[in-house]
Amino acid sequence: MKHATGKPECDKHVIEAAVRRFGPLSRSRIHELTGVRSSATSVLVRELIEEGRLVEVGRAPQRKRTGRREVLLSLNEDYRHIAAVEFDEETVTAGVLNMRPAIRAVVSEPANLREGVEGLAGQLLRCMSRALAEAGLRPGALMGVGVADPGLVDSRSGVTVLSSTLDFWNQAPLKVLFEREFGVPAVVESKTRAKAVAERMLGAGGMRENLVYVDYGAGIGAGLILDGKLLHGESGAAGEFGHTLAVRGGPACKCGSYGCLEAVAGARAVEGRMRRAIAEGGTSLALAAAGGDPERITAWMVLDAASRGDKIAANIVAEVARHLGLGLANLVNLFNPSIVVLDSRLKAAGQELLGEVRTVIRRQALAYSARRLVVRYAELGSGAGILGLALIFLERHFEIPLLRPPRFLIEAAQGAGGALAARAGV
Repeated sequence: MKHATGKPECDKHVIEAAVRRFGPLSRSRIHELTGVRSSATSVLVRELIEEGRLVEVGRAPQRKRTGRREVLLSLNEDYRHIAAVEFDEETVTAGVLNMRPAIRAVVSEPANLREGVEGLAGQLLRCMSRALAEAGLRPGALMGVGVADPGLVDSRSGVTVLSSTLDFWNQAPLKVLFEREFGVPAVVESKTRAKAVAERMLGAGGMRENLVYVDYGAGIGAGLILDGKLLHGESGAAGEFGHTLAVRGGPACKCGSYGCLEAVAGARAVEGRMRRAIAEGGTSLALAAAGGDPERITAWMVLDAASRGDKIAANIVAEVARHLGLGLANLVNLFNPSIVVLDSRLKAAGQELLGEVRTVIRRQALAYSARRLVVRYAELGSGAGILGLALIFLERHFEIPLLRPPRFLIEAAQGAGGALAARAGV
């Protein structure tokens, strides 16, 4: 709530936060939840409506035979917007979202990897500007912007530290660049964590409190949500799943180590295995999909070929599933999630990959930790990163300092404390 100055504006912010969290709400219910004086609530709500920040959405059900039904209020989801961009070694995707969040416009283009940090950073800025133009909006309509980065990100400073899939991409000051360009606050987060948040709140995660999301591509990342909180770690490096040891003495990884999960089961490893098989005389539907040119084979072609019964592709995918399953069994033992969500792009391989991952986890993880574990594919597909960025930005924007929390937060804490006391017999 750093953007709110003075008590009236702070109270408005608290009212908006309550309506976003619990709405639609009546004025009397807003007063009960926030602790803002009843007379002040009426004045501030009227101002919020006049400013376009709240809208009337109907009337509450009548509880008594006499008396008027109270007017219900919701956030005006189109009052302000968030622009976000996600990227990897293949594609840059930018979008504009309202405060629900729902995507208003999206643009996508191949990533420019030929001109170093300056070239890629410039492309990210241009794509965001294109998305704004597609949505018919000016930068003044934005409340904030976000960047979902495939590398290791220090989200506190908004700097990309390094990337194992983009050799040149390090020490990129994205927060400074985007705030200077668009004149609004910027959030910089790892693409994996952004997608984990989106899947938890809007997709396959179903609002589970303990979730592991696996982001799959040339790199392999894990978004970890524990007790409802996104895990970052001391320096923002939590979730570097692809750099856990998979095969002792295995192939070299771009991180400088050997036998990393990314090096044996990532997209580039899948492509390399298929090309070697073809060079040794094998044939595959993946080669046909690449127009007969082995160098044009992608991991996604291999996954699709496996789903269509291609024997070489199926063997490669089965090995990928075994490596992923073993790595995930370790995460299940360490973090005890209730759900594991696999990147939607892996769905191209069909249910066989998912079934093998489940089998390996149940065989290798503690039976107690895995007995109720759900493993499923993600639901959101492309755009999950920009949705996650919008959700992260909105949570931060509507955050209420706990030094002087409103009544609804105090009551929630007291309720939790009372339940603990009752359980302890106090």
